[in-house]
Amino acid sequence: MIDENNVLFEDNHLLIVNKPGGVLVQADKTGDVTLAEHAKDYIKEKYNKPGDVFLGVIHRLDRPVSGAVTLARTSKALERMNKMFKEREVEKTYWAITTHRPPQTQDKLVHWLKKNQKINKTTAFNKQVKESKKAVLSYKLIGRIADYYLLEITLETGRPHQIRVQLAKIGCAIYGDVKYGEEKAAKDGNIYLHSRSISFNHPVRKEPVNVIAPVPAKDQIWNLFVQG
Repeated sequence: MIDENNVLFEDNHLLIVNKPGGVLVQADKTGDVTLAEHAKDYIKEKYNKPGDVFLGVIHRLDRPVSGAVTLARTSKALERMNKMFKEREVEKTYWAITTHRPPQTQDKLVHWLKKNQKINKTTAFNKQVKESKKAVLSYKLIGRIADYYLLEITLETGRPHQIRVQLAKIGCAIYGDVKYGEEKAAKDGNIYLHSRSISFNHPVRKEPVNVIAPVPAKDQIWNLFVQG
């Protein structure tokens, strides 16, 4: 599942992969093979490594979301990248396609999110409620083709399902995301949310790392915007 075509960056410390929608990053109760397991197999085969391969998951994407995921190949990189994420020293942008035009061409959204672990669903509130956490993102409308709108999103916080639930709260559920109010599911069960880019200073080499993840190549709707 991982090969040279979807490896976006690789060195002795890090591996950044363009995750397909539908693939788990880390194990859950389904027992399905994860991105982390695929990445270990890739490293083991490419470098002919005997025994277990170290690989640390630094951040996650929801199963139906595609795009850039950063993995650590050393414990040093894992520790330092975890700290960088915590201290917001990593810049990430996302692309989302909706079938409803957002209220503003660009805006900053502030909500309070509360997750129901039993059903794995998050609710957005306009003010703080018990056990809720503040969520902040900014979006801008960067394209429109027919009834599809392309938004670029940057996060100030990293909450479970944050982009999905905050966009749904303003009436712009992500295309295919029936969990958060979109009427129609995508054919493959994924949603039109893509981790488009990630930028940071390398945790060991201290050099800039800037990666852009191509949108799913075979998807007609994504390719409307890429080719348009």
